[in-house]
Amino acid sequence: MKASTLTKETICQLGVTERAFPKFRVGDTIAVSQIVKEGVKERIQVFQGDVLAMRGAGASTMFTVRRISANNVPVERIYPYFSPIIDSIKVIKRGCVRRAKLNYIRDRVGKAARIKEKVLTKEQKMHLNDKG
Repeated sequence: MKASTLTKETICQLGVTERAFPKFRVGDTIAVSQIVKEGVKERIQVFQGDVLAMRGAGASTMFTVRRISANNVPVERIYPYFSPIIDSIKVIKRGCVRRAKLNYIRDRVGKAARIKEKVLTKEQKMHLNDKG
């Protein structure tokens, strides 16, 4: 029987054991490139937004990304970290937050919903790029 959701066993069967994504945390703005299948064709669609939460450990790690789309409609997507539909992740900017979950952002509108950007020096940027 084929599992309808991604479990630890199905992730191991898919062979997705290591991901070469950059390290990101809650509060960062990231661009997730995901593979979208439309009939026979495949294309890559980018979903860019703020990371609100990360949960789980190991193969069951998931992260929530939120963005504001057209007409100020918020869109949230929950991605399994080891999902085969994720092609790549790019960190756009680092956020300066003090919480592990940013659920309070959902209640805020406009400028109040912004996350303060963490300013990094050249040495810190090089250090982050080395760890990668």
